[in-house]
Amino acid sequence: MKFSFVLFVISSAFSITTYAQQGTAAADKVTSGKMNWSQGMAASVMSWGNDSAAKKPGKWSYDMGVVLKGMEALWKATGDASYFKYIQKSMDAWVDEDGNIRGYEADEYNIDHVNNAKLLLLLYRVTEKPKYKKAADLCRAQLQTHPRTHEGSFWHKKVYPWQVWLDGLYMGQPFYAEYAMLFGEDTAFNDITRQFIAIERHTRDAKTGLLYHGWDESKEQKWANKQTGTSPHFWARALGWYGMAMVDVLDYFPAKHPGRDSIIAILNRFTKAVSKVQDAKTGLWYDVVDMATTPKNYLEASASAMLVYTMAKGVRKGYLPATYWANAQKGYAGILKAFVDKNAEGQVQFKGTVKVSGLGGNPYRDGSFAYYMSEPVIVNDWKGIGAYLLAGAEMENLPAALPGKGKTVTVDYYFNHEDKKTLNGFQYPTHYTWNEMSYNGFSYLGDIFSSYGARLNTLEAAPTAANLTKTDVYIVVDPDGLKDNKNPNYVEDSHVKTISAWVQNGGVLVLMANDSVNCDLAHFNKLAKTFGITFSNRGRNFVQGNQYETGAVPIPAGNEIFKQTKKAYLKEISILETKAPAKPLVKVDNDVIMAVAKYGKGTVFAVGDPWLYNEYTDGRKLPAEYENAKAAYELAKWLLQQGTKK
Repeated sequence: MKFSFVLFVISSAFSITTYAQQGTAAADKVTSGKMNWSQGMAASVMSWGNDSAAKKPGKWSYDMGVVLKGMEALWKATGDASYFKYIQKSMDAWVDEDGNIRGYEADEYNIDHVNNAKLLLLLYRVTEKPKYKKAADLCRAQLQTHPRTHEGSFWHKKVYPWQVWLDGLYMGQPFYAEYAMLFGEDTAFNDITRQFIAIERHTRDAKTGLLYHGWDESKEQKWANKQTGTSPHFWARALGWYGMAMVDVLDYFPAKHPGRDSIIAILNRFTKAVSKVQDAKTGLWYDVVDMATTPKNYLEASASAMLVYTMAKGVRKGYLPATYWANAQKGYAGILKAFVDKNAEGQVQFKGTVKVSGLGGNPYRDGSFAYYMSEPVIVNDWKGIGAYLLAGAEMENLPAALPGKGKTVTVDYYFNHEDKKTLNGFQYPTHYTWNEMSYNGFSYLGDIFSSYGARLNTLEAAPTAANLTKTDVYIVVDPDGLKDNKNPNYVEDSHVKTISAWVQNGGVLVLMANDSVNCDLAHFNKLAKTFGITFSNRGRNFVQGNQYETGAVPIPAGNEIFKQTKKAYLKEISILETKAPAKPLVKVDNDVIMAVAKYGKGTVFAVGDPWLYNEYTDGRKLPAEYENAKAAYELAKWLLQQGTKK
């Protein structure tokens, strides 16, 4: 099979060039007169030119990871691989070839130190280099012995015994969940669920629904309420950390795990509470959120960005009602107005972030209002920048319209079914699957559908009338032959009958073949011919090495689907033959590359190549002139708009 990958590029306001160029170019990132401020901020950060993130932090510090998660979000939202390269360069400054992490001390038992491990998993999943897995294992091992409260919540730090802060849920839980998903630690999700439930139970104020900054199980701290153990106030950034923790951890929860619904319920209670203290005039949040009129209180940047990200992602992923989208929009507009501008050198800067706010320690922080107001507010704080990049990726770089809301996109894993072993022997689905981030996967195509509000699903069983009723878009890619699978599941007449009836009733079917050597065209064509499409044994675009132009597919203006994409890349294509009801969509030299068909109430899209897999959409391989990522956005939107199935 041909190896492949997919990503998404929505109209980038500028292209990131080399690190050296980014410094002077940050002021000029404008498209059609409109600045993309989050991309400008990222360009400014990358122009600082250190061998690791932000001004070369002297230790393995969580705030580096916050910025790099922002870079990851922008990479996934734009398809610009410069963001990914920056992440890898930054992490490689800390991780050696044996997987050792410079400056990381597990026995400090600091939950903050786990945050950066999220990027280790990203790098491992994308590159499959063992050193990143080994480094992630070190952080996972910390959680095995990390001290806990009596009911099982991680202490914030060993030097803060019996304390749980809202901040720590963001630092540890999303990594814990992703690791568990990847390596089969099913029972970890019970543990993660308990910790989210426990901190809400202990810190939630019954009157306002807001959560206090921290909780001391021992009730010994001077800042702790002697009856409840809670700290005195609702600190905005603590709320922001907790909100981001929930929307991020849900990315990895099994669909049927009961903890998923528990966390979504907490997220809804949380969002209702924080929306009530969102400033009506600016859309922002005060540093102590429920004391807006108290002298010296101020609108705080990092928390506002975190809460905008929480709301936007929560709506996009279907965890929150769509009504919160307006809150996110108002909040982001307020952020741009109050906190984002350019400095004298023309670089984008992010103002208004409180440098730090904690509890206890030496000198002692008592959690009083006066204490929170005493901490300095600074420009270009690393935590603030990271939060802003996350919010900006959602609000400036992902679609505002959500045509996939309430819809499910299912990828087949019955006709195309291969297994792959990870380093520790755990097997997970591979080759054109949502979960795989290496070149072979469909992870970024999945991200594109998600960015439009759609839910993702994988169908491992044969298609039936019952299981197809649960999906709106069904994608069948490169069915196995004997070359790929000793016992392939061929497309049979019964499958054709079931799928065609589903399409006729309003379903949207995507057929993605491969060249005749790498795909079981004989059986696949039983299905395709129902709609007037045949994947032929004739091929084209046989690319040798890096002779990319051999794979160029120009798309003329006026195309029904690809209205902005001008040039795509496909290799080793099975040329299509069409007859009614199918019609050609994209042709090169009179060879049909893509076709569409209306069939009853439904729609069929066909292409003679797996095409939109990660290798050719994530920006790491193809030159920028080939717009596969942009095409993936346009195709996904069109597919989601076609469905009429009820």
